[in-house]
Amino acid sequence: MFKDMKAYAHLKPGQKGTLRLVEKYGDSLLCVRYRYDARRRMRLKTVEIIVEEKAGSHRFPFRNDDIVSVMVPYAEKNLRDQLKVAGGRWDPGAKIWRVRYGSIRTMAEVVERIVRE
Repeated sequence: MFKDMKAYAHLKPGQKGTLRLVEKYGDSLLCVRYRYDARRRMRLKTVEIIVEEKAGSHRFPFRNDDIVSVMVPYAEKNLRDQLKVAGGRWDPGAKIWRVRYGSIRTMAEVVERIVRE
């Protein structure tokens, strides 16, 4: 049902249009979305809230010595330079960077570009 609806606003707690929901849900409120269902001609307001929190250990998907593939477009020179400094090597055949995970694990912008093969 929701996949067919276009979200036209995505608001963070505290923004105009969320104040009553912040009063109701407090710190549990993560975001408010306004959607429009063209088929039924209805406007919907949805909320994303935290319903449970548990202590846990975060496991990294790779070990530090694993070689991972990172996709970085040619135009992003800054990221390419960061990969070079981290010891990354360009693989021209695959058109992808290969780098040891341990050297990039703290670089969120690079880690989110890891290609799972």
